[in-house]
Amino acid sequence: MRAISQDDFGGPEVLKEVERPRPAPGPSEILVRVHAAGVNPTDWKHRAGRSVSPVPVPVLGWDVSGVVEEVSAGVTLFKPGDEVFGMLPYPHGAGAYAEYATGTARAFARKPAVIDHLQAAALPLAALTAHQALVDTADVRPGQRVLIHAAAGGVGHLAVQIAKARGAHVIGTASAGKHDLLRELGADEVIDYRTTDFTQVAGDVDVVLDPLAGDVLTRSLDVLRKGGTLISILPRDVGAAAEAKAAERGVRLEVLLVEADHAGMRAIAALAEEGRLRAHLDATYPLAEAAKAHAHGETDRTTGKIVLAVR
Repeated sequence: MRAISQDDFGGPEVLKEVERPRPAPGPSEILVRVHAAGVNPTDWKHRAGRSVSPVPVPVLGWDVSGVVEEVSAGVTLFKPGDEVFGMLPYPHGAGAYAEYATGTARAFARKPAVIDHLQAAALPLAALTAHQALVDTADVRPGQRVLIHAAAGGVGHLAVQIAKARGAHVIGTASAGKHDLLRELGADEVIDYRTTDFTQVAGDVDVVLDPLAGDVLTRSLDVLRKGGTLISILPRDVGAAAEAKAAERGVRLEVLLVEADHAGMRAIAALAEEGRLRAHLDATYPLAEAAKAHAHGETDRTTGKIVLAVR
C-alpha cells in the first residue's frame, strides 16, 4: 500500500510517500480501506519531535474515514463493506496517512450517509476532543454560558456547534475575518481577540474551553463564575499558579487528553446526521502532498480542518 512515512524528525519535507505492507487486523480490530485522513496539529508536532515519542511515528495520522475491508475474530459491530469513521487510539494507534489502516472496532462508528469521506475524516479527533470536554467533563446544560477560545480552529469550530446543540449561550474568540463563519455555526457572541480583551466583555461564564494555555488560560479563570469549569486541551501541566488561582476562585480546572471512544463517535455521528455538526474544510490535499498539508497547517491561519484525500 501507499503510505506517508518519515525517517527523522524535522520540517514537512521529512514526510515521504513510501510502499509499506498492508497491515493485518489483530483481535477485536478492523482493517479499513482509507478514503480520507484528517490532519491535526498533533500530527505536525509528532513529525517535528515535539511529542513524547522518542522516535518518529512510522505512519502519522489518527483520523480515518473509509470502508471496512476485513474484520478479525470477535468483532460484531461491523462487516466488510460498511462505511466507517473514527479516531485511531491516541497517541499510540497512529497510521491514518495510508491506503489501509487498522484499529480497534470500537474506535469507529458508522459514517453518516449525509456526509462524504472528506467531511467524515475531518471530525473524529477534533470533535471527540470537544465532546469529551463539553459533554463528558463539563456536562454543559441549556442556558449555560460557554466561552470557546480559538473558536474558528479545528476543535473550536466543532465545539461551538456541540455547545449550541446542548442549548448553551456560546461566546467565541477569533479574528474578525472569521466572525461570520462562527455566527453561521451558531455562536451567540464573537470577540476579536486582536482588538478586544475578552475578560472585559465576557463574564459570568460557566464553562471555558481553552486550546491555547499560557496567559489565556490564566486570564480565563477571571471570567468564570464560582463553580464554573475551565478545560485545557493541551496535555501539559497548567502550572501551580493557575491551580492556586482556580482554587482561590472556587472553579474547576481540568486538562483533557482525547481518547478513542465508541459512544462519543456515535454521538458525533448522530449530530452530523441531524445536520447539527459539520466540519469546515479549509483545504484538501492528495495523500502524496501530506508535506504541503503540514506546511499549510503550521501557518496557524487555518479555519476549520485540513484533510488528505487518499482515494
